[in-house]
Amino acid sequence: MRSPIAWFVKNPVASNLLMWIFLVGGSVAYLSLNQEEFPDIEVGLLQISVPYLGATPEESETGVCIRIEEALDGTENIDRLTLSAREGGCDATVQLSNGADLNRLLNDVKGKIDAITTFPAETEKPIVRAVSPTDGVMTIALSSRTDDSNLKVVAEEIRDDLLDLPEVSTVNLEFIRPLEIAIEVSEFTLRQYGLTLGQISQAISRASLDLPGGMIRSSSGEIMLRTKGQVYQGTEYADVVVASYPDGTQLRLGDIATVKDGFEEGYLDARLDGVNSAILDVVRIGDEDIVTSANQVKEFMNSAELDLPEGMTLRVVTDASVSTQARIATVAENAYTGLLLVLFILALFLRFKIAIWVAAGIPIAICGALIAFPPYDLTISSLTIMGFILVLGIVVDDAIVVGERIHAFERKGLSKEDAAIEGTVEVSVPVIFGVLTTIAAFLPLLLDGTQFAAFSQLIGGTVVFCLIASLIESQLILPGHLAHRKTEGYFLEGSRIVSAWQRFQAKIAEGLEYFAEHFYRRFLKVVLRYRYAAWAAATGVVLVVGALLFSGRVIFQFMPSIEGDNVWSTVNMPAGVPEAVTQEAVSIIEAKALELVAELDEELAGLKESGMAPESARSAVESVLTIIGGTAPKGGPGGSQRSAGSSNIAEVMLYLTPFYERGQISAAEIRDRWREKVGTIPDALELTFVSDAFSAGDAINFRLEGRNEENLKIASTQLREELMLYPGVFDVSDSFRAGKQEVQIQILDRGKTLGLTLNDVATQVRQAFYGAEAQRIQRGSDDIRVMVRYPEPERQSLGNLEELLIRTPNGAEVPFLSIADYTLGNSYSSINRQNGRRVITVRGDVDRTVVAPDEIRREIFAKYRQQWSRELDVNMAVGGEGERRSESLEGLYTTYPIAMLIMFALLAVPLKSYLQPLVIMSVIPFGAIGAIFGHFLMDVPLVFFSILGIIALSGVVVNASLVLVITINRLREEGQDVLEAVSNAGMVRFRPIILTSITTFIGLVPLMATANPATFFILPMAISLAYGVLFATVITLFLVPSLYLILHDFLGDGDSTKQEELLYQR
Repeated sequence: MRSPIAWFVKNPVASNLLMWIFLVGGSVAYLSLNQEEFPDIEVGLLQISVPYLGATPEESETGVCIRIEEALDGTENIDRLTLSAREGGCDATVQLSNGADLNRLLNDVKGKIDAITTFPAETEKPIVRAVSPTDGVMTIALSSRTDDSNLKVVAEEIRDDLLDLPEVSTVNLEFIRPLEIAIEVSEFTLRQYGLTLGQISQAISRASLDLPGGMIRSSSGEIMLRTKGQVYQGTEYADVVVASYPDGTQLRLGDIATVKDGFEEGYLDARLDGVNSAILDVVRIGDEDIVTSANQVKEFMNSAELDLPEGMTLRVVTDASVSTQARIATVAENAYTGLLLVLFILALFLRFKIAIWVAAGIPIAICGALIAFPPYDLTISSLTIMGFILVLGIVVDDAIVVGERIHAFERKGLSKEDAAIEGTVEVSVPVIFGVLTTIAAFLPLLLDGTQFAAFSQLIGGTVVFCLIASLIESQLILPGHLAHRKTEGYFLEGSRIVSAWQRFQAKIAEGLEYFAEHFYRRFLKVVLRYRYAAWAAATGVVLVVGALLFSGRVIFQFMPSIEGDNVWSTVNMPAGVPEAVTQEAVSIIEAKALELVAELDEELAGLKESGMAPESARSAVESVLTIIGGTAPKGGPGGSQRSAGSSNIAEVMLYLTPFYERGQISAAEIRDRWREKVGTIPDALELTFVSDAFSAGDAINFRLEGRNEENLKIASTQLREELMLYPGVFDVSDSFRAGKQEVQIQILDRGKTLGLTLNDVATQVRQAFYGAEAQRIQRGSDDIRVMVRYPEPERQSLGNLEELLIRTPNGAEVPFLSIADYTLGNSYSSINRQNGRRVITVRGDVDRTVVAPDEIRREIFAKYRQQWSRELDVNMAVGGEGERRSESLEGLYTTYPIAMLIMFALLAVPLKSYLQPLVIMSVIPFGAIGAIFGHFLMDVPLVFFSILGIIALSGVVVNASLVLVITINRLREEGQDVLEAVSNAGMVRFRPIILTSITTFIGLVPLMATANPATFFILPMAISLAYGVLFATVITLFLVPSLYLILHDFLGDGDSTKQEELLYQR
């Protein structure tokens, strides 16, 4: 390394150009990067949907779901197949195995599903698609005290205008029922004209169509032939001829039927702050930038192009760009504060200009890292900024080591140029291999193949790019700058301020050197004399902490949820209940929400007076959205789906103002107070309150799998009751739902003798009550079904079924009850299956300050798993957060040993030893102990990000030990005795070791000191790094020299006892 280092030192133009390449290149790259709050998570899922309109869940299961299972059985790279048979169809989710090719599996699955020929005739074409991650950009509400038809027309115009914007590609129109043309014919009319619903349906399909007829090839050219007669409006269908008579008269549809051109029958409604609304959900897909997209939407809303009818308002409900920029700004402020603190610490212990150039390595390294972002499709997000914060004190470590050695050589009398070359060359090997070991420690993050790979890889990638850039800066840029810095004739030289600072800094630096020589060195010799006792004590500490961990006394929680700025409550009533019952339930939730909003506004006024909230704050809650028949858009996979809503589902969403604007009132506190106010809802099957922007899944989630339905019910009931006994557990529910009442029809022998089949009866009943689909038309962007059925008054009771007339094959009409019978029963609202067995999922949430989810899982498994497997043939598996935990930790168990082996190899090469790397790596468990202690001190639970921090710490803590051991080896090569070399090396390396540890810790202090949801989930990683480095520093200064001597003793070349005593007395 001497040649390139010397060349850059003697060629300051090259050093400056390299620096400007980093700074300018990073700045240009930054301006081209997209911004996002969190990265897209590649979920690795395929979704299969097979509509079977009008079918019950059991019919969907037997007719569709089981056939999908059979078709996909044995397909490679499928980790899990989950199916849900629902009313009106079957949905399946295919989970890919790790490392599987998504497109290849998509083609395999699509081919096998399309090859199924045994689906019922009434099913529609299967839809197979890969789940694409999406992020909500903005939610807009079009509100007016008018009906849905007027809202729909204006909302669709706005949607089309938004789609014309360059950075907007997807806008979903939510909470407006799909359009339908309903043709209603009464039973009396059918009998009067001798018609059936099927005949009317066929007449419509024959009369309303567009059909290509080929072409005429004439001598003058080709002429296309086309029959054009498709009608698109309800009024046009009234003119369709149903029958023609010999006397020339015609029977038109308008003569016998009521044609309704409106919405599908159903229950779907949304109101914002009590006003009827249509919701437009702007979604980001792929590389679109949230901030740019949101700004374009806001510009459109403020432009003259938007001309709303009188009485209609368009307002922004949520704007992800605001929260994204606020979160990034908050994290960036921590970064700037950390940078200033690091600079201050460096200036205390190093000469000011050396400190400035050492600290300059931080922005240079960050800009150098940004250059690599565009080629690797990285973005500016909360995670990349947090990666920069984590690395803030680490990237300066190698610069500190280099700068300190250059300063030491200058004090020996060398010229600045020679000192820069000799100082850099002396530490180049430990610095280079130290950075490589740190990169190796981050390999488990980079190689993460779990669902959270997007999180860990983004942080790990940011750190690695910064480390590589910092290495180049410390070896090629920093020496040149230090060699050519001005030490005479500079601005304010000799002034009172500069002289005072120089005297103050000299006292600090000399004080640290005095401490190292007279206190640390003396105490180190004592420790070295009793090195075996020190080794035994350290081993005891490791064993005690290990025992605490494995006994479960140190509680580990996988990943607490990340708090957002929305709180919502969802209520599920029994399937099939009248809409009025659900309206009554949601009105309670809504009333309590408004009551809570009033209380929060009073508290906010008090916070404004005390200065805890900004004067501009107006309210803690921006708006209240109430939905009946569905749930609010929350981003994530999927999008707008055709649905007329369900009468048993409702949701109330509170959109909160940003965290600091609402006086730092947490969303979790608002959620808990709302839950307490609402209490229980009569007859509600499920009532949940959520405030999470992101979570790893349900805190409590158990999957019960079995073939016997009754046994599954018994197990799920027992499990629910057991979970509700735990303090701190709430919102316990399961996926088993009793469905609507159903009428099960059987044909009698009398019907068979008349030539009727069960299919004849079922078809006529379906046409009367569900309807016969005459055709589908495309009107604008709407796919509209044309349905022929009885009028609503003739299909409202069982009496209507009993009075139904069935047409026999010879045209006779017979009463339904004369040829068929029926029984009453209950269906399921849905039937879930996984890997060939029925599944019931029991889930719940926990207050983590009261009880840990892992503790509950362990106790439930120990109590019920074997018992249910033996007595009920029910298997129990963990889902939700617990399943994600197992997957993530399993990946770390695989990659962490590989990282340790790579670190060992990287240490063995410069040391030319197989045993000395073990001495250096002995500090790693003590770093972990320091990290655990730091979590107790900060009262923060150990979570998954804590483990990632401990893993990353492994590479950081060995750097100081590596430099120390290499210094010991160099002093021994110069002829010093081993004990003298060890004590002198400790004294020489004391300042850089202390300095690198303090800067790493200080750089993370702003992040640890800020109580903010924006940085909450990265806080455990910062605590692990900060406190782990501090504790490992003590071990480096005392235990590593002791272990070096012990190794020396074991190799049999130790000094005599007499010589050793003499050395201790020096």
